[in-house]
Amino acid sequence: MNKFATLFFGIILVVVGGLALAGNLLGSMFWAGFRAWPLLVVAAGLAFMLPPLLAPRQRGLGGLFVPGLPVLVAGGILLAASVLDRWDIWARAWPLEVLALGLGLLLLGIWLRVVWMVIPAFLVLGNGLALLFCAITGQWHLWRLFWTIEPLALGLAFLVVGLFNRSKVFVILGLSFSGFAILAFALMAMIAFSVTWLLGIAGPVLLVAAGLAFLAFSFWPRRGAPQSA
Repeated sequence: MNKFATLFFGIILVVVGGLALAGNLLGSMFWAGFRAWPLLVVAAGLAFMLPPLLAPRQRGLGGLFVPGLPVLVAGGILLAASVLDRWDIWARAWPLEVLALGLGLLLLGIWLRVVWMVIPAFLVLGNGLALLFCAITGQWHLWRLFWTIEPLALGLAFLVVGLFNRSKVFVILGLSFSGFAILAFALMAMIAFSVTWLLGIAGPVLLVAAGLAFLAFSFWPRRGAPQSA
C-alpha cells in the first residue's frame, strides 16, 4: 500500500471512528441531533488534498487537486447547510463547485509546471464566476452578455502563455481575443442597456484592458536591451 492510500484511509478511519465513538458514548441523542455528518465529505476532500502538499516533489500527485478541491468545497457547503438547516444554500452556492474545479486545474498546471493548463483553468474559472454572479443575484438573463467570458478567458490564458514562454505570437493572440471580448461585450451592452450604463462599465473595462496590454509589452524582452549583471 503506497503512502497516498495509507494517508487516505487513515483520515477516513479517524473520522469514522471518532463519529462511531461519539455515537456509542452519547447514544441516540447524538445521532438524532447530529448535523456535522458532512465532515466525512470534508475528510475525503482533505485526503485528496494532503498528499501533493506533503510531497510537493512528486509532481504527479498534483492531479489529486482536480477531484480534491470540488469534494472539499462540496463538504463545506453540505456542512453549512446541515448545521444551519438551510438546504436552500445550494441554490446559490453550487457554482463554487465549478470554481473549485477551475482552481484544481490551475494547481495541477502549477504542480506539473505545464503553463498550457491555464487555458482550461481560466475557461472554467471564468464560467464559474459568471455562474456564481447569476446564482447570487438571480439575473440569469445576463448570460446574453456573459458569453464574452469565453474569448476573454482564452485571451488572458494566451497572454499568460505568451509571457511565460516569451512568445510574441501568443501575446498578440491574447490581446486580440481579449479585445474582441471587450468590444463584443460593449456592443451587446449597448443593444441591451442604456448608453450611461455602458459608459460606466465599458470605460473601466477598457482601461483595465489597456493596462494589461502595457504590462504585457513591459515584460517583453527587447532586442539589444542591456542585461543586468
